Amino acid sequence: MADGKRTQDRREAPPAPRARRRRRETRSSRIVPAACWTIIAVCITAFATSLAVPLWFQLNDQRVLLVTSGSMEPYFRAGDAVIVQRISDPSQLRINQVASFYPATSNQLVTHRIVDLKAFPVLEQNPETGTMDPVYGPDGQPLMQQYIITKGDANEHPDPNATPWTNVRGIVLDVHPGLGEILGWAHSAEGRFAMLAPPLTLLAGMEVGGLVRERRRAKLEGERKKEEVDRFDDTYLLD
Repeated sequence: MADGKRTQDRREAPPAPRARRRRRETRSSRIVPAACWTIIAVCITAFATSLAVPLWFQLNDQRVLLVTSGSMEPYFRAGDAVIVQRISDPSQLRINQVASFYPATSNQLVTHRIVDLKAFPVLEQNPETGTMDPVYGPDGQPLMQQYIITKGDANEHPDPNATPWTNVRGIVLDVHPGLGEILGWAHSAEGRFAMLAPPLTLLAGMEVGGLVRERRRAKLEGERKKEEVDRFDDTYLLD
């Protein structure tokens, strides 16, 4: 009987290596999810911010433009971002303002300084002669339209063509050094992948890991119950 009791005690005493392993697993089960959720939060916050910054300016009738050339150095440089305020009337234009506009001969947005303001007659093609003739108003006077003469601060000469004010998209209000590089990267395919791939991968991995742990837990629970049944049978036989 005594030998049977000692045998039972040896079975019930938990082995030390398993206890240490369980403590390590418990510690890692807290650290790993915390690290994963931190990475997920940082990536999602960065992605949301890259969308919210341009949207915030749009809600205030402004635009964020990314600088891609050095024609306006040192006022702003390639990689900077400029904040542009829309205009609705030519009276809002002033000499020495920096304007963003579409040149008459290009569909690429340009941001240069206004060095002069000119008024030229509005021209319309004559269908009979094919020439460009002035357009006259009800008072018999030619209609005039305001144009801007522009120049890049780093350029030696003014831009070759005058630009009608209707092609002006806005006036620069502020410059944010380096912000253009950040936003440009964030809105690129590489930036989107870098911000979205890690959290999606981690979420999928955590889901799979949860399923694996659940199956392992069920297996261990089954083994534990089987051990209890075997221990009960051994005890009954020894008694």
